[in-house]
Amino acid sequence: MTRARPFSTAVVLAATLFHGSIAGAQKFVKQDSIRALPAPVLLETAGMFQDRYAKVGDDMFIAGQPTEKALREMKAQGVTTIVNLRTPPEMARIGFDEPKLIAELGMKYVYLPVRGDAEFPYSTETLAKFTDVMRSAQGKVLLHCTVAWRASHLWGAYLIQAGVPAAVALTHARAINLMDEHRMDSSGRQPLELFLGKSVPGLGKR
Repeated sequence: MTRARPFSTAVVLAATLFHGSIAGAQKFVKQDSIRALPAPVLLETAGMFQDRYAKVGDDMFIAGQPTEKALREMKAQGVTTIVNLRTPPEMARIGFDEPKLIAELGMKYVYLPVRGDAEFPYSTETLAKFTDVMRSAQGKVLLHCTVAWRASHLWGAYLIQAGVPAAVALTHARAINLMDEHRMDSSGRQPLELFLGKSVPGLGKR
């Protein structure tokens, strides 16, 4: 059984300020806008995910690299779509064929590799494709990269695009693994800004 890790008071406050209450369920799949943002719940990663495993609302998971066990557990929890942000060289080192296992489990695999270089840039196109996934998925969604850093940036960009105030979205994404205070793209801009195609006030500052 997974155990929830404690989340920060700042996240609770930000979520509360956004929608007035942190109680109640919240869905993100097939939603054109987001009017409520519950705090992410960090779950135990042992044997499941590398570094991070977060649940947001009823139908969204954000994590680091999943194990085979994790993918089977995601299927059991109602996940129907897996979005992977890791590049081919990274995936060659994980020790199993992720796309093949996902197909065998009857889930949809969406591959959006990004790394901030010329071959795999952070771009508005990636955000647009992820948005299409969120609007068309037939069940819960898992978004992952290696340690949920890139995933946190893409998720934060998605939240802002969907109407969440930037300050609230940043607090939320930092609680997962945004790490914007000391990591950025080789261009000197944060991946979240490149996904959105614009600057975001407060990014990189705490």
